[in-house]
Amino acid sequence: MSMRLLQLQDDGDFSLVKFSGNKIPRHAVLSHTWGSDNKEVTFQDITNGTAKDKAGYRKICFCREQAKQNGLQYFWIDTCCIDTSSSQELSEAINSMFCWYKNAERCYMYLSDVSNCTSDEDGECIRRWKPAFKKSRWFTRGWTLQELIAPPSVEFFSKEGTCLGNKQSLEQTLHEITDIAVEALRGRPLSWFSVNKRFLWAKERTTTREKNAAYCLLGIFDIQMELLYAEGREKALKRLKKKIREHADGQDLSLDEEQKRILLDSLRFDQIDARQITIKNAHAKTYK
Repeated sequence: MSMRLLQLQDDGDFSLVKFSGNKIPRHAVLSHTWGSDNKEVTFQDITNGTAKDKAGYRKICFCREQAKQNGLQYFWIDTCCIDTSSSQELSEAINSMFCWYKNAERCYMYLSDVSNCTSDEDGECIRRWKPAFKKSRWFTRGWTLQELIAPPSVEFFSKEGTCLGNKQSLEQTLHEITDIAVEALRGRPLSWFSVNKRFLWAKERTTTREKNAAYCLLGIFDIQMELLYAEGREKALKRLKKKIREHADGQDLSLDEEQKRILLDSLRFDQIDARQITIKNAHAKTYK
């Protein structure tokens, strides 16, 4: 598995460097919501030297400075570290995304629609940014689900670059906004949570491209899947569910009883559960 990172130079500038396997250095990653395509800095912008002309360059500078403060020379941003003109590279990146976030030294959540205040009273500050925080577009996007769950170190920042808190200090708020189990936010293996439960975490989230509603969940279910960008949302989700069943069938079942129960429960999709209830009701009427 290879990964392209931005390397901070001595003069404050940065350049793209590609690493492979276990040679990937300590680095930070950025989680954000994309603006329109013509505003985000792409791989081509970095290589052509036109990055500074884009509005999205501000986010790159933020990530660079934050990584520098944390003693990190390398950082990664999805808009410009992936060559999306290569279908093979894009497919490999999407299938690797969960691991990339999980293995990052730091993950910075940049909320472009949340502003901090200049009040001297901390309590008053919180009251001012908390409502906007809870309504942030970041919590409605499909890709940011894995970006919240996967990394062990997560920090949230306002559009001014002010740290608002981390995954630990904002744990209860994050749970209330997303309905993600606190145990999952704390890093409990996702295999402990049923398939239906994990799908519910993504239920209200949206993606720009419909088929990405399935692709953004690959890491949530520990699935590798070929990307077919001609397919629609329903076909992509159908393939994903098939892969989930195949993955579960191939797992080692030398588990304790609680783990077996959770695994078996996770294989029962809503339609199957409904049929089981119908059958039970029919049996009950028969025996009356």
